[in-house]
Amino acid sequence: MDNKQQSNGMTKENNAVKKKANWSGSLILASLTGAFGSSFLYGYNLSVVNAPAGFIKKFYNETWERRYGFSVDESTLTLLWSITVSIFAIGGLVGAIIVTPIVKFFGRKCTLVLNNVFAVAAALLMSLSLLAGSFEMLILGRIIMGVDAGISLSALPMYLSEISPKEIRGSLGQVTAIFICIGVFTGQVLGLPEIFGQESRWPFLFGAIIVPSLIQAVILPFLPESPRYLLLEKHNRSKAEKAFQRFLGKNDVSHEIEEVLAESRVQRNTKLVSIIQLLRTRAVRWQIVTVVVTMGCYQLCGLNAIWYYTNNIFSESGIDHEKIPYVTLSTGGVETLAAVFSGLVIERLGRRPLLIGGFGLMVIFFGVLTVSLTLQNTVHWLPYLSIFCILAIIASFCIGPGGIPFVLTGEFFQQSQRPAAFMIAGTVNWLSNFAVGLLFPFIQAGLQTYCFLVFAGICFAGATYLFFVLPETKNKTFHEISQAFAKRNKVALEMQEMNHYPGERKSSEGQESNFTSSVDNGETKKGIV
Repeated sequence: MDNKQQSNGMTKENNAVKKKANWSGSLILASLTGAFGSSFLYGYNLSVVNAPAGFIKKFYNETWERRYGFSVDESTLTLLWSITVSIFAIGGLVGAIIVTPIVKFFGRKCTLVLNNVFAVAAALLMSLSLLAGSFEMLILGRIIMGVDAGISLSALPMYLSEISPKEIRGSLGQVTAIFICIGVFTGQVLGLPEIFGQESRWPFLFGAIIVPSLIQAVILPFLPESPRYLLLEKHNRSKAEKAFQRFLGKNDVSHEIEEVLAESRVQRNTKLVSIIQLLRTRAVRWQIVTVVVTMGCYQLCGLNAIWYYTNNIFSESGIDHEKIPYVTLSTGGVETLAAVFSGLVIERLGRRPLLIGGFGLMVIFFGVLTVSLTLQNTVHWLPYLSIFCILAIIASFCIGPGGIPFVLTGEFFQQSQRPAAFMIAGTVNWLSNFAVGLLFPFIQAGLQTYCFLVFAGICFAGATYLFFVLPETKNKTFHEISQAFAKRNKVALEMQEMNHYPGERKSSEGQESNFTSSVDNGETKKGIV
């Protein structure tokens, strides 16, 4: 009995040590620095246009009048503002499309570092637009900032998923969502009238973008590249081992190297696949559909509509105009707390309940919000219920749907498929983002208080699909996750049939042997590792 208790005690102690070792200083610094110069800026640029909207429209009107001698008409001004808001998503789409060749050639970490060129250029254009008297500079800066966001929202989750142990992959992946929320909150704080929310100071809101970019550009080069990228794509075993050692905080990383090489043997090659090749691969068909659904729902569930048009929604709820910036601040605080909560519990509860539960709660609160907005003129306290529903929707989004889609995209696919998968996810993400930013004002005008029922329907459809299709991916290797989808993809029988072809199997073994002999950075090692 004593031996059994001693054994259990040692097991718990070893697990505790292992869990503690997972969070090394280099791993924490890489995730925080990577997110601060990437997803933080995405969130910041979602909210930063809200507070100075009136000042920017006035700047547009004054510039137009100075050039042409007459004021711009209301419809043209609305069009210019809609373009300014939604053009960010067009830049994001461009960034998502070009990210695959960039991460292949430069690597994950170097892509994030080089991406800061776009952020700094965009910040200079937007912050100097008032001084130069050119609203085109502001619009161009929004496009370039969108390119930066499109690249970073693919490269960052890819980097984080490849440097983290599977035991904390979900928690580390949620860093992306947490920093998006912190970015939104920071944009709201800096937009207060006491700081930069004044007519003469709004350009500083855009100039502040330079700070996170420079911090990332200074710190990230001193941290390792993705060890999986170094091993499987660059075939540099020595650098991969050093990267694993720094990220995991231990000297013996032979198990991790073996795990990555085992994945390469299952793949039979490490050549990156194109989008067309990925779409034609039956073994990942349902993974692709699931990524498209989760990314589509991520944008179409209505959160961006609330982020872009919070001031209008609170105004419709009966809040005084002077109080709106401070009430809006509560949305950023709630979403940040909810995202942090999700990061703390994701490895305990799993991806599936947080994602499905988040969408389910959003359906409920969208329904209550619709009733509240419809009847708010009849009962004096209903505007406060509307505010509560908005905060509850944001919290429901951030506990699951706000970050888990990025985690799943990194978990579903093997090394050679991941860049193409992130390109597909990014394309869906940014097209949906653009559609919401452009169409929501017209949906709101046409449906009035019933507009949020559209988003409730999308959330319900997403939750239903995920309930029947999504497997739990917590603490699973990439190969185990692929196996979870194998039955639905109908590939198990085909894999068994492949084993009956000796010639093909022999060829695969030859590829494995050749690969193993090339991963040691010039040193020849024969046989299967």
